[in-house]
Amino acid sequence: MAGEPTQLRVDALANRNRVLAVAREAFAAEGLDVPMTTIARRAGVGAATLYRRFPTKEALVTAVFADQFASCTSVVHDALEDPDPWRGFCVVVGELCAMQAVDRGFSAAFLSAFPDALPVARERTRAEEAFAELARRAKAAGRLRADFVTDDLVLLMMANGGIVAGTVEATLIASRRLVAYFLQAFQADGPLPPSTPLGLADALG
Repeated sequence: MAGEPTQLRVDALANRNRVLAVAREAFAAEGLDVPMTTIARRAGVGAATLYRRFPTKEALVTAVFADQFASCTSVVHDALEDPDPWRGFCVVVGELCAMQAVDRGFSAAFLSAFPDALPVARERTRAEEAFAELARRAKAAGRLRADFVTDDLVLLMMANGGIVAGTVEATLIASRRLVAYFLQAFQADGPLPPSTPLGLADALG
């Protein structure tokens, strides 16, 4: 029948978009542990259709959060353009923790080690390198304490990830207050006890 292949392509695209929308909502509210079969059921597609489009959980997560991965890296690189490195540092810390508070799925995706998801690893590495440079500049400006290490950011994210409030709005408000306390502590003023080695995955608990 004329036009049938086009209709099939339209239906396939609609199915893909619906799967991504459902997965995005599920991951944001429940984290990355939502089963693929549950996502397929909620999206109204068969499991075979889902796995044909996204053969692994990593592939689905990468597709769902592609824009957020790039945005997270952009936040850090934009901060490097700020002539005030301490202000840029504060913006990055605040934005990262806000992303984590609003969307637990994204923070888990960004911090997870997905061996088959090279774009994720690449974006995370770029963000880590840029943040390290931003911290170095803030120290050189005398605003960030000399004994700050990136493990301290992980420590903050571990604390931030533990905030559980009744609504997303309440969680975000509590997160902002916690970040404000930490940023005061990060300023160059007095010694700290020794740090303990922490990896980004530790922020997932």
